[in-house]
Amino acid sequence: MSTGLCLRPLPLASVRTRIKVCCISSAEEAALAVALGADALGLVAEMPSGPGVIADADVARIARGVPPPISRFLLSARRSGADLAAHALACGVDTLQVVAHVEADAHAQIAAAAPPVRRVQVVHVTGAASIEVALAYAPHVHALLLDSGRPDAAVPELGGTGRTHDWAHSAEIVRRSPVPVFLAGGLGPANVGDAIAAVRPYGVDLCSGVRTAGRLDGEKLAAFVAAVRGA
Repeated sequence: MSTGLCLRPLPLASVRTRIKVCCISSAEEAALAVALGADALGLVAEMPSGPGVIADADVARIARGVPPPISRFLLSARRSGADLAAHALACGVDTLQVVAHVEADAHAQIAAAAPPVRRVQVVHVTGAASIEVALAYAPHVHALLLDSGRPDAAVPELGGTGRTHDWAHSAEIVRRSPVPVFLAGGLGPANVGDAIAAVRPYGVDLCSGVRTAGRLDGEKLAAFVAAVRGA
């Protein structure tokens, strides 16, 4: 039975590694992910690129059917605090995953407009400079999520790339962050144990690593969950 997410700093020894399954596209996928041990589900709204995008109406419908205490993350590429808050409230989620590198004061605006919604800032780890970017965001959010996108590309990549990044940078962020840190980017059953050993994240997040022909694959997800539990 999943115990959901508690987005506050905790000693590493006191928690198991949480699992967030992203790119959920239907109520059936949501139910499968929960049954196999997901602590959180990611619902992807309109993006400039990447997999798993569904309409806001579908995000809201799926979110309504997710049982407590499973967390429901909305992945939003909007940039202003007001737009991000409105997006989260309209979709009925409990957690907003901000996938673009926004101004820090956007999080204060979200907190004021949507106080029940927890805020997770994605940091796309592209080099050592990303460490300071992450630490600058940390005081303003409930958690960080480290991914492997390229937000400055001609067509921005804000997640779902299937690529890993330099876990040494992620490990340094985890070591210094005052808030929990999720690790994403190219994870799957074969490498998640190594990722957890190297980074020691609060949680791990994946999309393509547990999919076959675009659909959530129960066997792959079960193998992933077993690898996380065994790490």
